[in-house]
Amino acid sequence: MNNFLASYKESLVTLINYIDQTIIQDVINSLESVSSNNGKIYIIGNGGSAATASHMVNDFGTGLARRDIRYFNIESLSDNTSVCTALANDIGYDYIFSMQLKNKINHNDLLIAISCSGNSTNILNAVEYAKKNNATVIGLTGFDGGELKELSDINFHVDTQKNEYGLVEDLHVIFNHIIYSYYVNGKDSIDEKNI
Repeated sequence: MNNFLASYKESLVTLINYIDQTIIQDVINSLESVSSNNGKIYIIGNGGSAATASHMVNDFGTGLARRDIRYFNIESLSDNTSVCTALANDIGYDYIFSMQLKNKINHNDLLIAISCSGNSTNILNAVEYAKKNNATVIGLTGFDGGELKELSDINFHVDTQKNEYGLVEDLHVIFNHIIYSYYVNGKDSIDEKNI
C-alpha cells in the first residue's frame, strides 16, 4: 500500500506540474466571451465525467452567482435522468447529448466536453453538432486524447497511460477548481500572464 500511495501521489504531482497555463487562460477567455455575448455553456460527460460536469455547473453557476461574481448561463446535459433515459431508449445512447443541443446551441455558446478516452460516441456526436453550429468546444481529455483532442478548439489534456481514470478525473476536477478559484479570489487582482 505504501508503494502504491507514493507512486500515485508522485504521478498526480507530476501531472499538476504539467498543467499548461496558456490553456487555462484560453478557457477563461472563452468563458468571458460567452458571458459578454449572453451565450450559454453546456457541459457533457459520462460516468465520473458526468459528476465532474455537475460539479462544474455547481461551481461556475451557483458558486459564482451566490457570491455576485459571475452569472454564467450553464447547464450539464448529463443531469436530467428522465431526458437522458428517454433519449437513450427512443433514439439511442449515442445521441443523448447531441439531441439536447439540437436547435439550441449557436455561435455565442460554449460546449465543454469531458471524456477520459476522448472517443465516447455520444460526446463526439455532440461536439460535431456544436461545431456545425459554430459553437466553441473545450475538450477535457486523458490517455492519448482520442478524437476529442483533435476536434476541440481548446483542449485540456491529461497525458497518461490508457485506463488511468483516477488520475485523469483528478486533474479534470483540479482544472475546474483552478478556474473557479481564479474568479473567487479576485481575477482583477491577478496578473493574467501568470495565472
